[in-house]
Amino acid sequence: QVQLVESGGGLVQAGGSLRLSCAASGRTFSRYAMGWFRQAPGKERDFVAGISRQGTSTMLADSVKGRFTISRNNAKNTVILQMNSLTPDDTAVYYCAAASRTWPTNDRPEYDYWGQGTQVTVSS
Repeated sequence: QVQLVESGGGLVQAGGSLRLSCAASGRTFSRYAMGWFRQAPGKERDFVAGISRQGTSTMLADSVKGRFTISRNNAKNTVILQMNSLTPDDTAVYYCAAASRTWPTNDRPEYDYWGQGTQVTVSS
């Protein structure tokens, strides 16, 4: 089992940057592909970014390509979402998730474990 805790959210002006971090418990972190999702008020939880078990493959939603990057450090049990050029449309609660698979996926049901989320608010 994996427990996930997100941090790094906050309020930022449009055009700014934030760095979200997800800390995972347990010694099996490297067995999981990891992902970030986000949910805006009244909307579904959407895929943002994913990364493979060893960090060699990443996947990004079209809406964030060129602005967000995902990375992981298996020695520190962390996964990072670097968000640049933020816009008000990026405002949402951001969730870290773990999937028992090798390669990243944008399929939400594939993810077995979820964090509690961290709020990101981008002002115009």
